[in-house]
Order: sequence, then structure tokens, then C-alpha cells
Amino acid sequence: MTMTKPGVKPACANFSSGPCAKIPGWTAQSLSNALVGRSHRSGEGKARLKLAIQLTREVLEVPDDYLIGIVPASDTGAVEMAMWSLLGQRPVDMLAWESFGEGWVSDVVKQLKLKDARKLLAAYGELPDLAMVDFNNDVVFTWNGTTSGVRVADGSWIPDDRAGLTICDATSAAFAQNLDFPKLDVVTFSWQKVLGGEGAHGVLILSPRAVQRLESYTPAWPMPKIFRLTSGGKIIAGIFEGETINTPSMLCVEDYIVALEWAKSVGGLAGLMARADANAAVVQRWIDANDFAKNLAKAAATRSNTSVCLTLEGGEAVPKKMAKLLETEKAAFDIGSYRDAPPGLRIWCGATVETSDLEALMPWLDWAYAQATAS
Repeated sequence: MTMTKPGVKPACANFSSGPCAKIPGWTAQSLSNALVGRSHRSGEGKARLKLAIQLTREVLEVPDDYLIGIVPASDTGAVEMAMWSLLGQRPVDMLAWESFGEGWVSDVVKQLKLKDARKLLAAYGELPDLAMVDFNNDVVFTWNGTTSGVRVADGSWIPDDRAGLTICDATSAAFAQNLDFPKLDVVTFSWQKVLGGEGAHGVLILSPRAVQRLESYTPAWPMPKIFRLTSGGKIIAGIFEGETINTPSMLCVEDYIVALEWAKSVGGLAGLMARADANAAVVQRWIDANDFAKNLAKAAATRSNTSVCLTLEGGEAVPKKMAKLLETEKAAFDIGSYRDAPPGLRIWCGATVETSDLEALMPWLDWAYAQATAS
């Protein structure tokens, strides 16, 4: 089938699921206030880090009694810090339905070697049976499966009177989906996802119940320095006031602050979620209009509004050809499915992406599919 190449390209063709598109209008000049060449331990350095924490609380609508800390090694570091510091007192239910959740399962079973870890798994496109979760245990799960495009619909499946802790990797959900904080004892994310920040540090949010566990329980294993959240049996308060465990990039800190200020300008959390919902709707309308495309997430209620994953008829070579064609044409960058996911495309629809750019991309998907399936 021949098809005319579209005449209009997205103004910004960055649809990667991480690092994600920068905020609209971003330039390097946006970072002109970065405290470069200065110590992050100076009064001004700590003030910038503390401002990042304060803005995080404001935009994400984090409860006042939850602690927010900036920690090393992106979301991975934040999740590992939580698991190494908190798990082991109780049995743990490990939920996974895509590669990152599977990674946390592997670390708990093979690295921490917890004997009473129960795995609740589902194939790509589905969720585990949430009714099977035992909340007398600790529970570890991703809110939004970045590599499958499958998310939990809400927090209603988590009881208020749970005995265990809930540890939630929310890296591709925070700032785009309504995290139910009273249901969550640990929340982690990285700057380079929904707000399009640069790498380096992650964010760790702790409920009072998580703090109580930290101060009353000592894991049986040695604790690496960058994972230590307590000293002398008490939480290290400075971590949650802008005193990072290791040296942060103040350029990255400034970039995060700039993104948070932008988030406020578009209506805060409600505005960010509305932008992501509108973006995901553009892609879903395209899927619905084409018999050869399917959303990898089978149930509409569990479809991500950030990392939208789709499969295509014609064999696994088709999406690879499409991604290469679109990159060559500079119509879309980095939209191939994750290496462990089923062959397909993954289109980032988070809040920093302009809806007009996704609308411009859809005709290019038609063109690329026609080219990739031409005999």
C-alpha cells in the first residue's frame, strides 16, 4: 500500500519514556539560576534542595505528615533504599506485571534472599489478581508499569487498616496519576519521568508508619552507606530537609525546580493529569480507528496515560521498522517498545508532551505502518 508522507511533523518529536520530553519552552537558559560551582551543603545549596522538596509536596499534594527526601541513583536507588531498609520484619508480597516490577522481585528473592517472599505475577497487558494480596504482609508494587502501559486504577484495593507496609514505585505515575497517599507508606519516583527532569537523584516519600518501622526495626543484613536512613535508631532528619546523602547535581536540582514551577503554572496536579489524559486519548483514538493496532493494556481502566504501549499486526519486525523510519524522518524519537516487552511501540504521553505534537504524530504512524508492511 502506498501512502503520501505527511506534510506536518510534531514541533517536538521527543516521545521517549525516559528521559522524557522537557517542559514546553525549555532551553538551557532555564537553568541560569543553578547554584553551580557551589557546595550543596552551603546555606544556599541546602535552600535550593529544600525548595525542591517543598514544591514536590505542593504539586503532588503530599500529606503534611509524610517525609520527602532526595536520594541517590534515581528511582532505582529510591526503591532499593526502601526495600533494603524496611523489608524483612514481615513476609512480603511482591507484585509484578512488567520488567521493572520483575526487577524488584528478583532483588528481594536473589539479593535480600527473603524466604517468605510471595510472588504475584501477571503477563504483559494484565494486572495480578489484587484480591489475592495479603496486607498482613508488606507489599511492593509499581503503580504504573512503565514497560507494559498497565497501571492500577486507584488505591481502593489497599485497606486502611493494613498491618504491613505498602511500598510503591510510582516513577511513571507521579505527576500524571492520582496517587492515593493514605494507602501508600513509601512512594518513589525519578525526576526524568513525568516532569522531564534530568537524571541523578530520586525522590523517596515516607508515611509515619514507614518512619515508625525504620526506627523500630534493624535489618539483618549490612546496610550500604547510601541506603542508610537512620542513625542511632532515629530517622536522619536532614535527608528530608535538603541534606542529601551524596553530592547532587545542582543543575539537575535547578531543572527539577523549574519543572515544578511550570507544573504550578498549568494548574498543579489536576492540570498535569488533564494534560496526560488528553495526550493518551489522542493515541487511543488512533488505536480504536485502526484494526491493526491494539493497546497492550487489555482493560481500559488499567491503561496508562503516560507510557502508552501498543502492539501491531504484521510481525515483530513491523514496529522496529516503524520506529527506525520515524526516527529517520525526525517525526518521532525513541518509541520502540522496551527490550523485555512484547514487540510494539511505546509512546510517552506525560504532561510535558504537547497534545498538538501527538496529533501531528498520528498520520506519521499511518504512513510508517504502510511503509513497514509494504510487500
